[in-house]
Amino acid sequence: MALFGTDGVRGLANGFLTAELAVDLSIAAAHILGELGEFKGHRPKAIVGQDSRASGEFLEAAVVAGLSSAGVDVYRVGVLPTPAIAYLVAERGADLGVMISASHNPMPDNGIKFFAKGGGKLDDALESAIENRLGEPWTRPTGKDVGRVITDDSAAEQYLFHLLNSLTTNLAGLKVVIDCANGASSRVGPKAYSRAGAEVIAISNEPNGWNINENCGSTHLENLKAKVKEVGADLGIAHDGDADRCLAVDHEGNEVDGDFIMAILATDWQSRGLLKNETVVGTVMSNLGFIRAMESLDINVETTAVGDRYVLEKMLADDHVLGGEQSGHVIMRHYANTGDGILTALHLLQAVKASGKSLKELSAVMQRFPQVLINVKDVAKEKLSESEPINQLILAKANHLGASGRILVRASGTESLVRVMVEAQNATDAEQIAQEIAALVRSELS
Repeated sequence: MALFGTDGVRGLANGFLTAELAVDLSIAAAHILGELGEFKGHRPKAIVGQDSRASGEFLEAAVVAGLSSAGVDVYRVGVLPTPAIAYLVAERGADLGVMISASHNPMPDNGIKFFAKGGGKLDDALESAIENRLGEPWTRPTGKDVGRVITDDSAAEQYLFHLLNSLTTNLAGLKVVIDCANGASSRVGPKAYSRAGAEVIAISNEPNGWNINENCGSTHLENLKAKVKEVGADLGIAHDGDADRCLAVDHEGNEVDGDFIMAILATDWQSRGLLKNETVVGTVMSNLGFIRAMESLDINVETTAVGDRYVLEKMLADDHVLGGEQSGHVIMRHYANTGDGILTALHLLQAVKASGKSLKELSAVMQRFPQVLINVKDVAKEKLSESEPINQLILAKANHLGASGRILVRASGTESLVRVMVEAQNATDAEQIAQEIAALVRSELS
């Protein structure tokens, strides 16, 4: 089984993802990048951060030990969002970065994400090379050649300056509720929105090591909806555990997902001449309503496999500036080369303030096709492509829907499950087809 999924190495902390594995991964990453010439002529430097999980404490210690034992100087920046690590790697000219986080996964899980020089995630080939070098014999540096470990207390302020410097409009007059998921945005998120001028009410912003993503954040919007309506806020913003996602709700509590956010930003950027190539990059999960809305505005939508790394690869290859996922990963290459939930939310707020319209009014740019997503858990996901009955049923249902719908069945890259997604103009049709496919997946792959 491959260690790396669509977003690093992820699994049960101290079960699958042990301190020993974290040490070995870090050493192997240092060796692979060193052999590529990334460290040539200087002492290598790494930025290491984490989200608020208790397991991040021992995993960070393991990563730091592995890197420094391999001769890498390590700057420990503490609890910060994943995009902050990517930004700091690029801004400070570091040779690599490591983020310890399982993003939106439940607290018992954790993960390790590597960033190359420039702040981009490692490609599949590099991840495979790291995996193949785990546990190899090596000559250890000694004396002055071992890496040093530096605690860096300035990183959060540097990241905040970057976020705020991207705005052109003061957000004064907007009242916003922020759900921090008791995660990595708990400190810097409320500060960013407040310093931008907004009136901020923060919830789920008191991490204790165990409550990250627990009935809060981007995967649990109920508390945010209720708070927005209770305090009469203009809108609400929800982040996931490592704050690379942003979802929103309008003043009535209606959900505004990543497709709506990209549609709003694309419309705004097109009107200001900022949407290079008149193109937005989405994924195969992008809602048909989003695609149809962009087509009506003469904006092209290019799609990739699920995963913000693949969105970024397409954006870099074809020089596009806006892309993302329905899940709330949005990449704005004018300002960053990774999905950044706080950055995304700031620019969504700016679009609301500059337009003089409510988020609900701006969201009318697209109409969402009914979409049903079923996660079929505890199945042999690796056998999905081999099942002829599943393939035949998908083909038959796709032919039935024609151009008025869409079916996507895929194995998750981060969890042990198969995702069944069906879109149709009629919600009942979408539900019936999704349930039928999910039932067959469960019976065939159990």
